[in-house]
Amino acid sequence: MSSVTRRARRCRTAGTPEKADLPGNRKKKGSAGGRPVDFDPERYRRRNTVERCFQKIKTWRGLATRYDKTPESHEAGLHLRGSIMWLKLLTHMIRTSNSS
Repeated sequence: MSSVTRRARRCRTAGTPEKADLPGNRKKKGSAGGRPVDFDPERYRRRNTVERCFQKIKTWRGLATRYDKTPESHEAGLHLRGSIMWLKLLTHMIRTSNSS
């Protein structure tokens, strides 16, 4: 029997806990408790946007591995990559507004 099946069977037999107990249980577990009690969906959405932006920047091999020897050339690469990302966004916005 798989662990997923065991977990599902355990949930069915135990019943679902009251919603008021969930934050307390997560707090007791500490860092192993999953989503924090003071979870803010809007803050998570903004953080996710920033992390995705960093991943897009890292798609350039030179920026991801820091092959540039000087800080100036690395910064120039960051500016260039940011400009390209901005232009792609701008052209996408123009295309979608023209198709409407």
